[in-house]
Amino acid sequence: MKITELFERGEFVVSAEVGPPKGFHIENILEEAKTYLSGITAVNVTDNQSSVMRLGSLAVCKALKDEGLNPIFQLTCRDRNRIALQSDLLSAAMFGIDNVLCLTGDHTKMGDHPQAKPVFDLDSVSLLHTVTKLESGEDLGGNPLIGEPPKFAKGAVVSPCSDSVDAQLAKMERKVAAGADYFQTQAVFEPEKFIKFMEKAKQFGKPVQVGIIIPKSAGMAKFMNNNVAGVHVPDEMIEELKADKEKTKAGITGVEIAARIIKECKPYCQGVHIMALGWESKVPALLEQAGL
Repeated sequence: MKITELFERGEFVVSAEVGPPKGFHIENILEEAKTYLSGITAVNVTDNQSSVMRLGSLAVCKALKDEGLNPIFQLTCRDRNRIALQSDLLSAAMFGIDNVLCLTGDHTKMGDHPQAKPVFDLDSVSLLHTVTKLESGEDLGGNPLIGEPPKFAKGAVVSPCSDSVDAQLAKMERKVAAGADYFQTQAVFEPEKFIKFMEKAKQFGKPVQVGIIIPKSAGMAKFMNNNVAGVHVPDEMIEELKADKEKTKAGITGVEIAARIIKECKPYCQGVHIMALGWESKVPALLEQAGL
């Protein structure tokens, strides 16, 4: 099911993210997804996240769909040229996977194969244009597709807590013009910044899911502050994570923080996207505490 259909009905859309393994055995991922994520709208499958080689996103999407879940196919431009990107999109359509999230992708220097040559034939904006072009019945070369063209719910990302809000709004505008139907945000830890951003972003008329990470520790929070663009965990949250180490280690503090952020942001967005980072088991408790 296209998640855009749910947005159109006015539903608050909840999605969560899973990362494929470094191998081809996915029994544990499927079991965790069915156990902890079956009650949400859709499951994003990352595409060699952080430039670390893993099992392909499309294969895991197909396996999740076969288990009755609704996958979102994350597709990055780092590893494929425009021919391969279009081919993978057609493959997704053949499998009945109709949700896609278009990303530029992290540089290969960040990952476990830093010697790999990055492609970046397209970026996230031109990839959105590519999907729109395929939906019209033609490929990027102007060649007609055979049969009914694919139809996708086309997603994009934005960083509402970035230091340069105007630059993010400009990117968002370009992505809307290229065909973006909905947006998922980078992780939000500063609701007041998110709310101010959304006041300006509502001009585009596109649904936005606030991005949520359950913070696992003070060390993780500091790492994100130092290494993840557009993310800042306030000092008071870091102190909260330090206050009771056992409570934090059990995930209780992180869930409380994440639930509080969702509650503050919910009136200003159309959904939430949870990046559990291995803590999929915490998602049900998070949704319960957030009142979802």
